[in-house]
Amino acid sequence: MPTFWNDNQKAQTVLKEKASFEARVVEYERAARGLEDAEVLLQLAEEAKDEDELKSVEVALDDAGRQVGAMEFARMLSGPNDRAGAYMDINAGAGGTESMDWAAMLLRMYSRYCERKGWKVELNDFVAGEEAGLKNCSIQIDGEFAYGFLKAEIGVHRLVRISPFDANARRQTSFASVFVYPQVEDGIAIDIPEKDVEVKAIRGSGAGGQKVNKTSSTIQLRHLPTGILITVQNERSQSRNRDVAWNILRSRLYEIEVKKREVERDKVEAQKMDIAFGSQIRSYVLAPYQLVKDHRTGIDHTSPGEVLDGGIESFMTAYLLGVRNPNRPQE
Repeated sequence: MPTFWNDNQKAQTVLKEKASFEARVVEYERAARGLEDAEVLLQLAEEAKDEDELKSVEVALDDAGRQVGAMEFARMLSGPNDRAGAYMDINAGAGGTESMDWAAMLLRMYSRYCERKGWKVELNDFVAGEEAGLKNCSIQIDGEFAYGFLKAEIGVHRLVRISPFDANARRQTSFASVFVYPQVEDGIAIDIPEKDVEVKAIRGSGAGGQKVNKTSSTIQLRHLPTGILITVQNERSQSRNRDVAWNILRSRLYEIEVKKREVERDKVEAQKMDIAFGSQIRSYVLAPYQLVKDHRTGIDHTSPGEVLDGGIESFMTAYLLGVRNPNRPQE
């Protein structure tokens, strides 16, 4: 089309969608070839009565099965924003230093998970705890399906362990909350009148540290009608931080509008308590025994160390595939 590039923003959106479809076609063709190759190998192995070749066929079928399973799961992530990148907020709950340290552990867990997925993570805001950990932080995750996967993590996360901050080595319970919302493409129209936003440029150096503001670049936006407060304070220019802050605000307001439409469309939300910000979704027990249990699905893992190192996809996959814990009280 001669006029395709007249609207560069729209053209980029179309090209991004085209690349995504092409990737799905490549995945399908790869799985189909794997099945065809396995069928040929099976015929040859049966004719030759070759046991070793039959084992090769089993390996090929297992590989094809994994590819098909991955495609099926990707198909289920078909929400309007599931392919988008994500913003994640982590907030320490009541409990002082214990909860702040737990919030920092969650930040590391999600950072490690994103590394495994090949997603880029950037720290947009970070408020350190007085003694350890963090009070709250906001991170940006860039990668396909980041929001689709990470939306399964919305809720309260509970840690039970022997406190490293207690001289008497008593067992403590800590809480931290996680909220995830999608990155909104610039092409989505969200009207934000300037009179509704209070903009503050904070002229002061930060505490330093990795990806924490070292210059006077901090920007704060307060959306007056909703009370939403956005803070972006990293090592980039104030101008860039301002752009990021407005993008985050646009995403937050977009998510609010989406939720309003969902409520209007379906007044009875069967899983509302499962996804509510204040609901406890998972417990990580380090003492007196070792167990991570997802209360929504009933899925558990006996190696908390592996989970806290980013091994959380089994919990997310089960939840997104609709697995529900029959023993969980309905709220």
